[in-house]
Amino acid sequence: MAPPNLAARGAAWLCVLLVLAAAAAPAADALGMNWGTQATHALQPKIVVQMLKDNGIKKVKLFDADHGTLNALAGTDIEVMVAIPNVLLDLMTDYDNARDWVRHNVSRYHFQGGVNIKYVAVGNEPFLASYNGTFDKVTFPALRNIQNALNDAGLSDVKATVPLNADVYNSPTSNPVPSAGRFRADITALMTEMVSFLAKNSAPFTVNIYPYLSLYLSDDFPVDFAFFEGQAAPVVDGAISYTNVFDANFDTLVSALKAVGHGDLPIFIGEVGWPTDGDRRATNALAERFYNGLLKRLAANAGTPLRPNQYMEVYLFGLLDEDVKSVAPGAFERHWGILRFDGQPKFPIDLTGQGQNTMLVPAKGVDYLPRTWCVYNGNAKDTSKLAENVNFACTFADCTALGYGSTCAGMDAIGNASYAFNAYFQVQNQRDEACDFQALAVPTQTDPSTATCNFTIQIAADSSTSAAHRRTQSVLIGAPALFVLALLQLFFVLH
Repeated sequence: MAPPNLAARGAAWLCVLLVLAAAAAPAADALGMNWGTQATHALQPKIVVQMLKDNGIKKVKLFDADHGTLNALAGTDIEVMVAIPNVLLDLMTDYDNARDWVRHNVSRYHFQGGVNIKYVAVGNEPFLASYNGTFDKVTFPALRNIQNALNDAGLSDVKATVPLNADVYNSPTSNPVPSAGRFRADITALMTEMVSFLAKNSAPFTVNIYPYLSLYLSDDFPVDFAFFEGQAAPVVDGAISYTNVFDANFDTLVSALKAVGHGDLPIFIGEVGWPTDGDRRATNALAERFYNGLLKRLAANAGTPLRPNQYMEVYLFGLLDEDVKSVAPGAFERHWGILRFDGQPKFPIDLTGQGQNTMLVPAKGVDYLPRTWCVYNGNAKDTSKLAENVNFACTFADCTALGYGSTCAGMDAIGNASYAFNAYFQVQNQRDEACDFQALAVPTQTDPSTATCNFTIQIAADSSTSAAHRRTQSVLIGAPALFVLALLQLFFVLH
């Protein structure tokens, strides 16, 4: 008998160990993804679902209970959180309405090969301070009715929760440390009652935490404190030193829960992410830095100082850019996606948290409109109404990339006008009459994009949902104020 080949055996064992290590590595199934659809040309649900599967994403959080979306998710076993929009909360204060909603949006999908609905989000940040109490009296009754309706339907394993903004808790200015965290004074009683109900039903507390917003809202906020490298000057809270705002924010909530007797209530991160355009600090590079730090911590189950070494349920925000989102909070709102509007990756991101420099698998089977753009007409004779037409275009299309610090901010007045005209032309599916603007625009087959500014070609109707396009005229929220600088430039250069 020949002597054993020890080198070969060693190589074989090494392969086995590598396979086992890969199998044990934290995978994307530990992550959820927010899937928003506020877009003029939203990708077809079946394309998005295939993309989720291709990237190993096994949890998704929706902002409604759209039938087409849920049908596309059927049979995939992807865990789903469906949602009840804020505008429906008042209706859900009637138990019969809540029961009907559960029957039509949860029970109907509860069968072998159906949709794996695990949670119902009752509202979205309904206690936001800027809402001035609009939903304060209806949210908890709606939550209670939905959970009771789920229980009565034999679906007690499906849990109702309320995704909340982090402004529902804070620390006093006199002692701004996480251990002093308490629920906001105006809703303390409401939060205490709601938290007790969640605990009674073994449902999670869901909170949206955005380190980017801390940076955006204050020029004095230390940049490194928004990230996870530990380079920021620490916030010292007794024996604990916090070097990033995510941990500090999370533990402020833990302290607030503890103060109302439920310090061990499970916490889900309903939204966390970093935008890539619409502001000087909304860039691909900073988004990549943020996600690299976050995902490594999640993969290691690092937890936070008050909840160390714990698995954390997290939904990244978001999956795709949405060009119809309100820009009231800022122009960045339309650029939260880790993927472009058409499902193409923006930057390397390793969802397993292993730090590999990998790109996500892009959407497949996406058809585009013809390679035709709409640009400023260099032969235009009357430019007196140019600013007016640019304003019109940006009211009904997304021009947020033109804002200060954004990817298209460096263009001249002609470039600004061309970008605005093309954005409107694409939203209107390249209709001939959508590229005129009182003879100020002309179509072209020459790509006007620059090194930093992409002039979009939109998704064709067969790859997008027609319902999204029908919403365009009624839902798009114009924000001409965001483009004042561009318009001023047009006036001074062309008049």
